[in-house]
Amino acid sequence: MRKRQEVLIPKEEIARQMELCRQVARRNRERSVQPLALVDTYGCQQNEADSEQIRGMLREMGYGFTEDTREADVIVINTCAIREHAELRVLGNVGALTHTKRRKPEQVICLCGCSMQEPHMADKIRRSFRHVDLVFGPHALWKFPELLDKVLRERERVFATENSDGCIAEGLPVVRKGKIKAWVSIMYGCNNFCTYCIVPYVRGRERSRDPERIVDEVRQLVAEGYQDITLLGQNVNSYGKDLGLEIDFADLLARIDAIPGDFFVRFMTSHPRDASQKLFETMARCPKVAPQLHLPFQSGSSRVLKAMNRHYDRETYLDEVRRLRELIPDVVLTSDVIVGFPGETEAEFEETLSLLEEVRFDSLFTFIFSPRVGTPAAQMEDPTPMAEKKARFQRLLDLQNRISLEKHQAYVGRTLPVLVEEENDADPVNNLNCRTDGWRLVHVPGDPEHVGQRKLVKITGCSTWSLFGAFVEEA
Repeated sequence: MRKRQEVLIPKEEIARQMELCRQVARRNRERSVQPLALVDTYGCQQNEADSEQIRGMLREMGYGFTEDTREADVIVINTCAIREHAELRVLGNVGALTHTKRRKPEQVICLCGCSMQEPHMADKIRRSFRHVDLVFGPHALWKFPELLDKVLRERERVFATENSDGCIAEGLPVVRKGKIKAWVSIMYGCNNFCTYCIVPYVRGRERSRDPERIVDEVRQLVAEGYQDITLLGQNVNSYGKDLGLEIDFADLLARIDAIPGDFFVRFMTSHPRDASQKLFETMARCPKVAPQLHLPFQSGSSRVLKAMNRHYDRETYLDEVRRLRELIPDVVLTSDVIVGFPGETEAEFEETLSLLEEVRFDSLFTFIFSPRVGTPAAQMEDPTPMAEKKARFQRLLDLQNRISLEKHQAYVGRTLPVLVEEENDADPVNNLNCRTDGWRLVHVPGDPEHVGQRKLVKITGCSTWSLFGAFVEEA
């Protein structure tokens, strides 16, 4: 295990990056018009949190923000490596930027994120996408000001994709989206090495942030009015193992729950390998911890789970669900599942379907297996035709959609507290999007001034994916 001083970026280095921000800002103030930046994000919530830091650094460098690639002086695309489809989308969109770059030659195009940490992807960008100016992986995010400054001054391409076990950079500025929800990263990286997953290779090994910094950050967010705070980590249940302190994730949750204020705290993602009884009991007794758990099971077959290197079996997972529901009967339970893992038989897929029937998840994130270069699963024999995988996938969707609808139908007629999250531009009638304590989406007609308020809603209808309701007056 690495020493903490080898994980933390020194304060002096962070201060140097902030000084570079100020230098770029001084140059930008000399321009006749404020330069604009666009940050486009693919992938998971951790990528969203990373992009908030990128926006924070861009703001310190004097950039405003735009959603129009034609207006942007700097474009940053934060990529995802989890599935091939996400990478292909990125490459297609990056290719299209040749037209904006041709019209605006001084435009700086940056690619970052997990996909850029993969050697074959960085090489592809270097060889085939000559209009891209800056490429960096998650390990180099903290020195984005230095990298961008070099591109701006020298007008040469810069690649910062060296392999690393990862680091922690504290004190970077953040520009968050909205004033209601906030992401808080509590740890980075992963030590589990599931055979299908590229994350440990691109995000490095597990490293936990100091608990005092996390608690202080949440306390500040609550003071600023944020009401829904999500703790992030590739496996939050492993939090604290590398700190050398007597604290684990359940202890951290309890400390956050003790912060004064009106807010909910959520977290993702939990790995069943480390989902302890202590965690479930902490969730049950802490009123500010949302009654919601995302617990990926990936397959209902114990043999497939072993091939995935998941470190639990079907029975263990089902026992965890049983113990959780004994403590929190109304918990909203969501999960991830992979269809078509190499060697998965029809009987093993049927085990996945039977697990869905037994657990009855509120919703699922579903995927067809996508081989990732450099992972063991990419080298496994995979005799099942893609047409069969797609057919199984559709059967899975059909089953989960039925269960989700039945779950939602049981809510009709109930009155629930919700947080009014945002306006719903897609529906002029049910023009507000709300969330229950368990994160169910509720569409409600109402005054946009209610955004940011907690209200009571009577559920009047539902679909497979959401609820519909009307505000009721509190007694």
